[in-house]
Amino acid sequence: MAVAAPADEGVLALVEQRLGELVERELERVSFLGPDEYEMLVGHLAEFVRGGGKRLRPLLVYWGHRAAGGSPDDEDAVLAAGCAVELLHACALLIDDVMDEADLRRGRRTAHLSLADRHRASRWQGDPGRFGESAAALLGLLAFTWADAALLDTGPRLADALEVFTRLRAEVIGGQLMDMACTARGTSTLREAAHIAVYKSGKYTVERPLHLGHAIAGGDPALRAVLSSYALPLGEAFQLRDDVLGVFGDPGRTGKPAGADLRQGKQTHLLVEARRRTGAYGTALLDNVRDEADVAAARELITACGALAAVEDRIAGLAGRATAALDGSGIPADAAAALAGLAALATDRSA
Repeated sequence: MAVAAPADEGVLALVEQRLGELVERELERVSFLGPDEYEMLVGHLAEFVRGGGKRLRPLLVYWGHRAAGGSPDDEDAVLAAGCAVELLHACALLIDDVMDEADLRRGRRTAHLSLADRHRASRWQGDPGRFGESAAALLGLLAFTWADAALLDTGPRLADALEVFTRLRAEVIGGQLMDMACTARGTSTLREAAHIAVYKSGKYTVERPLHLGHAIAGGDPALRAVLSSYALPLGEAFQLRDDVLGVFGDPGRTGKPAGADLRQGKQTHLLVEARRRTGAYGTALLDNVRDEADVAAARELITACGALAAVEDRIAGLAGRATAALDGSGIPADAAAALAGLAALATDRSA
C-alpha cells in the first residue's frame, strides 16, 4: 500500500490541527443545544471529522496551490479550503451510509445505526430507524454548513474558491443521484458506469480540490487544464479501486463492509464488466446476492471471467495517463513529484 511522502506528513499535521480548531469553533455556535443533542453531535460528527480518513482531498488542495505557483503566504487560506473539502466529505459519507444502508464506516458502526441504537436504548417515542436516519442527515447538513464556514477563511480569492467549491458540490450530488437511479433501473453500460464514476467520486476527489488550490493561488488559466488532464483519469481510477475494494476488500483494513455493492445491485464498472462477460447466467447470479455464500460465488465469478483483471488493467492505464500528464507540464518539480506520489496513494491501496 502506498503511503504519504514525508512532505505530505507535515501538511497532514497542519490540516489535522486546523480541522480540530475549526470543529471547536463551530461547536461553540451550537452551545444552545440540549445535552442529548450536543452529545450526539460531538459523538457522531465532531469525532467523525477528527477521527480519521486519508485526507487525500486536502493534500490535493495544497499541491494544486503549489503547482500553480502559489505564495507561502496563502497557507492559512489553503488549509481552510482543505478543511472545507474534508467537511463536505464527512457530509457525503454520513448521507451515503444512510442511502446505502451501510453498517460500518471507518471500522465503527455507522452514525444512523448508532443513533437508532441510542433512541432504542433511551426508550424514546417513534421509530428508532427513522430517527437514526433523520438525525444522521441533519448532522450531514451541519457538516455541509461547517464546510462553508471553513471556506470563508480563504481570504481575498474567496469568490474564485466558492465558484470551484460550488461546482464540486453540484457534481458530487449529481453523481450520487445518477448512481442511485442507475442502481434502481438495474441496467448500465460501461460508458455509463465510467461517467458516473467521474462525477460521483473522480471530480470531487481529485480535479476540483486541485482547482481549489489553483484558485487560491490565482493560477494561470492554462494550468487548470493541465491539472484536469492529470486529475480526470486519476479520479476515475480512484473510484474503480474503491469499487474493487467494495467487493474484495478486507473490512478490517477498509473499515467498510465487503460485498455491499453486490447486495445492493450496484452498476459499477467492475460489475457491469462481469455481467457483460458472463451473460444471462452471470447477471442472474450477480443480481441475486443475499448472503455470504452468494458474495463468495460472485467474487469467484468476477475473477474467473476476467472482469477483475480487466478493471485492474484499466486502473493501471488511467494512473499511467495521469502521471504522464505531469511530464513537461511546467509544474514545479516538488509539486509534480508529490502529485505522482498521490496517484499511487489513490490507486495502489488496500483501504
